[in-house]
Formats: sequence, structure tokens, C-alpha cells
Amino acid sequence: MSRFKERAAVVTGGAQGIGRRVVEQLHEEGADVLILDADGELAEATARAVGSSVSAMGGDVARREDVAAAVDSCVERYGRIDVMVAHAGIADVEPFLAIGDSSWQRMMDVNVNGAFFCAQEAARHMVEAGTRGSIVVTCSTNAFWVESNAAHYNTSKGGVATLIRSAALDLAPHGVRVNGVDPGLIRTRLTRYVTEDPTNAAEYLRGIPLNRFGEPADIANAILFLASDESSWITGQRICVDGGQTLGTPLPLPDEALPGSQRAATAG
Repeated sequence: MSRFKERAAVVTGGAQGIGRRVVEQLHEEGADVLILDADGELAEATARAVGSSVSAMGGDVARREDVAAAVDSCVERYGRIDVMVAHAGIADVEPFLAIGDSSWQRMMDVNVNGAFFCAQEAARHMVEAGTRGSIVVTCSTNAFWVESNAAHYNTSKGGVATLIRSAALDLAPHGVRVNGVDPGLIRTRLTRYVTEDPTNAAEYLRGIPLNRFGEPADIANAILFLASDESSWITGQRICVDGGQTLGTPLPLPDEALPGSQRAATAG
């Protein structure tokens, strides 16, 4: 496939995990890609491993100047920016009463401000160049399906969900689309304490109807769809990629409601 031939993209948080898979798939489909990641050395290593049309720089999305430098670098290197994938974010688990001011502020700075800076800086170039660009922001199922001990993270992702709709409405007259992806639990280094622990994994999987954890490619596939012309009439929307986890709560049937063969098997 070559959906992104002669197009250029910035991917934040692209050095590893989901972000790296997004970079790989964009590259495979013809895009020039610039990675912005807090771990500059790892970003450089990823760029070298993926291909010659991929470059990288270190930076913090919570700093507008770092985001602006990445967008400027993409335009300077590749002559344009067509896609912004605002993937970089942080998460933490803390009881509500233990969340300190610095922890709360850092979550907002990276997740909310970072997404805003990425969308705004990319959109400025797109609008000035007359590019019908696509901005895709990684949100979360936590924006609407909150988890305990994560009030700061839940709140930040709720803000990102509203940002996506607001930016999409304002940028639509310029032909710039803004959409998001809500990942469920994805198998990455940050989730190993769940996915690689037999007890935790079994307990968590009970709530996922498709009975498996997500993989980075599951999210990358959704991001690339929203970034491509295949979604050219979609803006201000979020795709939930969670194996059905947030559909509702499955309840067991009472024994008398089971078919006869299942009733016998249960009894046996």
C-alpha cells in the first residue's frame, strides 16, 4: 500500500511501543516521518532502524518550542507536513488523596497541553500551505470509562476528548481534519504488570469480550485510517479500540436460562 506516498508526518512519542508501530506503518506506506520523543537517543535509534526517510529529534511535547521545532524540522527536511500524530503522553496510578500538585500539573502539561501544542503548531503550517491535512490524537477509553486511582489521568484524557472536537470544528473550514483514537489495554512495556502476570492478566481479560489484549498494530491501524484519505469525510470523531471492553458489563445467565446441553455440562 502507498496511502502516504509523497506525504510527510510528525509522530510524537514515536520511539517505542504504539508510537514506533505508527512510524513503521507510515514508512511502509510511503511517508517521510519525523519522530519527536522525550528519549532523543532512542528516537534516533528507531529512525535508523526503520528507514532512511525517517528522522528524529528529542523534545518534550509539554514545551511548545519543542513541538514547533519538530514541525519546522519536518517542513524543512521534507518540504511539507500532511499528518500530525500526537501520540506522546504519560500515565500514572495514584490514590485520589495522594495526588500532589506537581503530579497533577505534569499530567495536564504533557497530555492536554502537549496535544494542544501538537494540533495547533501542525495546523498553522497546514493552513498556511493550503494543505488538507490530518491530525490524529491518541486519547483513551479513560476519557469516558474512568478507572480508580487515576483521577489525574482520567481528567487529562477527558480534556483531550473535548480538544479533538473543538479543534475539528474550528479547523474544518480550512480542510484540516482532527480525530482521535481511544486505546484500551495494549500490550507494551508499561502494561507488563498486567499482561505478563498470570493472575492479573486472567482477571483483566474477563472484562474484554474479544478475550485478548490489544497490540500496538491494532492502534496503529486505526491511526493510519484516520490519517489517510479513506477517512476524508470524518472529523471530530474518536475510534474506540478496546476489544469491546467498554461496551458494558457481561452478566452470567441463571442456570435455568441456559440451553439443556450447557445446563448439563454445568451441573456435571
